[in-house]
Amino acid sequence: MLDILQYLYDHYLVDDHLPDQEALARKLATVGFDQGEIAQALEWLEGLTALDPQAETGLTHDGLRVYNADELNRIAPEGRGFLSYLENAGLLSPYAREWVVERALALDEPEVPADKVKWIALLALWRLGGALSALWLEDLVRGDEAGAPTLH
Repeated sequence: MLDILQYLYDHYLVDDHLPDQEALARKLATVGFDQGEIAQALEWLEGLTALDPQAETGLTHDGLRVYNADELNRIAPEGRGFLSYLENAGLLSPYAREWVVERALALDEPEVPADKVKWIALLALWRLGGALSALWLEDLVRGDEAGAPTLH
């Protein structure tokens, strides 16, 4: 499913143009993705619409996020550390962090590795702040894939 989300990010989300789900499902099938994975990815992506840029205004905290047992078991320690890093750097709001945690738990996997947490965080930052504010994170997320950072 992560392959589909990466494809969607590269071809549609960066330009902020996502076709309706039926057209998108046809396009993904034409490209060669499995129907079951397409359905799962589109269902997961539907949660992206719940991430409201207006909802995070005024949400602040000075506390520490404590993960429950299910979150500790399902989200890899490196992924939780990455979220903590983004939040401490002021790049990820508590609202966005909770969305990332929720979407990570919505994946059909026993443990969500850090690379998937990074992609989910990238989608959250793209949705909340637009494509330009997510470009720096794209380099970080794709760093292992491409080698050298992208020059924007």
